Amino acid sequence: MRDPRDPAELLVAAADGDQAAWDELEFRFGPRMWAVARACGLSRTEAADAVQGAWLRLLQHLESIRDPARVGGWLTTTVRREALLLLRKQSPRVSSSEVVENPDPASAILETDDRRLLWRMVSDLHEPCRTLLRLVAIDLGNQQVASRLGMPAGSVGPAKARCLEKLRTLLSLQETAQ
Repeated sequence: MRDPRDPAELLVAAADGDQAAWDELEFRFGPRMWAVARACGLSRTEAADAVQGAWLRLLQHLESIRDPARVGGWLTTTVRREALLLLRKQSPRVSSSEVVENPDPASAILETDDRRLLWRMVSDLHEPCRTLLRLVAIDLGNQQVASRLGMPAGSVGPAKARCLEKLRTLLSLQETAQ
């Protein structure tokens, strides 16, 4: 069962050294942070650095977060800034406007709606599919996914295929209902 505390409570508990609160923050916001880092064009390794950098910034600023209830937005902004710093190190001429994932507002809205629908459908899946697809989305290797789910590494690929098929079915049913 997931931790029912709101983000502000989790942040306070994390600041007090509660490992379960840290784990819940990572569970809730980690996938989004990875998605933002990868959407900025970072490799898997670079994205890991950006995400780790954002968590480090949170640790450094635990006591000074102005609106703890919005820590998810803070983390998203911070990982985007970390990604930009990494990109600037690679190419000093990279500007923040070049990191924008989708400059067309209409396309961005449609893409956001599609993502929202996709993740709502993933949330409707039963375990372990729900967690497996979230872990795959943040681009963890099969060994790490297997370790987190307590399954053999050789089972991840077939399990992922079954879960994706279930997701396709849900999405297809959603499309025909519209």
